[in-house]
Amino acid sequence: MTLRIAMWSGPRNISTALMRSWENRADCSVLDEPLYAAFLARTGLEHPGRISILKSQPTNWEEALARLTAPCSTPIQYQKHMSHHVPNDADLDWMADLQHVFLIRDPAEVLASYVIRRSAVTPEDLGFLQQLRLIEHLQRLNQTVTVLDSADLLQNPERRLTQLCRLLGVPFDD
Repeated sequence: MTLRIAMWSGPRNISTALMRSWENRADCSVLDEPLYAAFLARTGLEHPGRISILKSQPTNWEEALARLTAPCSTPIQYQKHMSHHVPNDADLDWMADLQHVFLIRDPAEVLASYVIRRSAVTPEDLGFLQQLRLIEHLQRLNQTVTVLDSADLLQNPERRLTQLCRLLGVPFDD
């Protein structure tokens, strides 16, 4: 049976660096923003790399969700998710089959980093409200919600990753 870790983040939270650490494990496969194409297709938003993203992933929401629990050849599957890729009106019951971790960062730091890349920003772009919605849903399901602060992770990566692995029930692999 595969342990499926859904790592939820907003933009500019070191989520890609964290994903790279998991993809270097021999026992782990990675899905990088598997709901992105469905989000882009639904919203019509112009994002960098839009055309290649739409070609590389399912654009249908149900098909994208099916990938999250499809058969996997590794004991661990790490899913790097952006919380703002989940529509506000989406049914969230599919979340029950995954173990969830929320990667957070000081909102002021997120905003300062975000505006370097994109001049216009809305609250929806940053994903804070969406993360709250996901956390509240998981709490209603009585599911464990783990929160990891990116500042703590950067300050002591080995210690924080060791703790995270322990919480998820997997051995730490440096």
